[in-house]
Amino acid sequence: MAEYSVRHLTHYTYEKEVSHCLNLAHLCPTSNERQICREFRIEIFPKPKYTEFRTDYFGNTVYSFAVETPHNILSVTAEAKVFTSEPEKKKDRIAISASEILQKLKTVTEKEDLEALEFVGDSSFVNRSVSYKNFLEKYLPMDLPYQEAVLEYVKRFREDFKFKAGSTNIYTPLDEVLEKKEGVCQDFTHLSVAAFRSMGLPCKYVSGYIETYPPPGKPKLRGSDATHAWISVYSPGQGWFDFDPTNGKAITDEYIHTSVGRDFSDVSPLKGILFGGGKHKLKVEVDVSQLGDPNAIGNHI
Repeated sequence: MAEYSVRHLTHYTYEKEVSHCLNLAHLCPTSNERQICREFRIEIFPKPKYTEFRTDYFGNTVYSFAVETPHNILSVTAEAKVFTSEPEKKKDRIAISASEILQKLKTVTEKEDLEALEFVGDSSFVNRSVSYKNFLEKYLPMDLPYQEAVLEYVKRFREDFKFKAGSTNIYTPLDEVLEKKEGVCQDFTHLSVAAFRSMGLPCKYVSGYIETYPPPGKPKLRGSDATHAWISVYSPGQGWFDFDPTNGKAITDEYIHTSVGRDFSDVSPLKGILFGGGKHKLKVEVDVSQLGDPNAIGNHI
């Protein structure tokens, strides 16, 4: 088990005064079978008039708040301490393959299986297509036990796709990511989700954090981490399993889960409606540190 400290700062500076704003924040790490969020606090400036914690449709903890004081700056700082552990090793009771899962999903009746089918359709940032299906067929061994096959997929993905910060944005078409084979974790996760869904396999978008490390001999800069994204795939009778295409591996205790959904639009760290403001500048700083500072291999985010 590992223990992490997370600090996430979002700072907006507005050209004109904002009269009031309404916001939703997906910033609270989830407590589940793999991790425990033992401390969480969120500070907002200016002080909000209304605040509420609730659980959304996907089971995420959502913090909503309304600022009614006129302002030119909005600052949101979330801090958490989280215990994480390695995912439970669930070996397939029956070595079911991707091909067999596709057949099984046509006749499922169990509640969990039916709920998983919600993650086969299109969503705001993910549309299914034949090109994504063809892409997955080249990277996913269809007849291997499913978990082994998905692990092979993310390993091959990491070999062929280049992590390149700043090469894309949230609106970069997935066809462009597929053609150029470069981007960041958000692109690689959306493309992977699109590929699995295009095949007919349930796939979720997972948002959270992972600690990164500076080059040898260099100090780690404050705020140099970022949010991370990866996929979760479903096997009937077994449940959901998480894999990271960006780093080519199954998730470990390095990963801190905050939210899950159909795509980024369901898990955006902070979004809302404001009245006024004009143009704005945004600064985001994220710090993830493992208490005890053990040696570790660097990760891309």
